[in-house]
Amino acid sequence: MIKQSKLKVKLISFTKDPEQIAAAAIRQCYSSVGARQLKKKISDENRAKLIKQVLASGHTSTLEHASFTFAIEGASRVTEIHLIRHRIASFSIQSGRYVKRSDARYVVPDSILKGDKKTLKEYLKHLKHTQEIYNKLVANGVPEEDARYCQPQSIQVKIVMTMNARSLLNFFHLRCCKRSQWETQKIANEMLKEVKKVAPNIFENAGPSCINEKVCWEGKMSCGLWKKINGAELRSKI
Repeated sequence: MIKQSKLKVKLISFTKDPEQIAAAAIRQCYSSVGARQLKKKISDENRAKLIKQVLASGHTSTLEHASFTFAIEGASRVTEIHLIRHRIASFSIQSGRYVKRSDARYVVPDSILKGDKKTLKEYLKHLKHTQEIYNKLVANGVPEEDARYCQPQSIQVKIVMTMNARSLLNFFHLRCCKRSQWETQKIANEMLKEVKKVAPNIFENAGPSCINEKVCWEGKMSCGLWKKINGAELRSKI
C-alpha cells in the first residue's frame, strides 16, 4: 500500500509586529526621528494607511523588514522545484542524502487517482516496486544518497521556507493564479490564509493579478476567473 500524507502548511514564526515594523520603516524614510521612537507613535489607523500607500505606489521595499517562516509537509519533489525558483527566500529541505526513506510517502495527483482504475493500479504498483528497489539498495550497503536516484519526483518532502513580505506578495501574485501548477497553487493559498491572520493590511489584496491588479495577463490561456471580478480585464504580454 502506497502511503500518502495530507499537505500541511503552517506559519511557525514571523517578525514580531510585522505591520508596525513595516510602518516604522516607511516613516523612517521621511523622519529625523529614529525607528524605535516612530514604532511607538504609529496608531493602528496610521499603520493601515501607510501600508496601503506603499502598496498602491509600488514602493514596497519597506515591507522587506517583515519576514514569515512556514513549515510545509506532504509536498512532492515536483513542487519543491517550483518553490525554490523563488530565489529571494530561504529554504531548508529534508535531505535524501542523510534521511533514510525506507517508509517513504508519495503524492498521487487527483488526475491519476480519479482516472482510469487500471492505470492507477499500475502507477501504484510502480511506486511500490521503486520503493522496494530503494530498500534493497540500502540493505545491500548502497549509501542513501545514491539509492535515492531510483525514487520518483512524487516522493513527499518536508520544507521550511522563509520569505519577507515583499517577496511573498510576488509569490502570491504568481502562484495563487489558477494557471500555476496545482500543488504549488494549493501551498500558496494556504500560506496566504496564514499570513492574513497576522498581517491583514499587507496581504489584504494579495493573490493573482486578476485580484490585485484587476488584470489577467494570461491572454488565450486565461482560466476566465477575471470575468467574475468587477472591473477586471484580460490582457496579454505577447
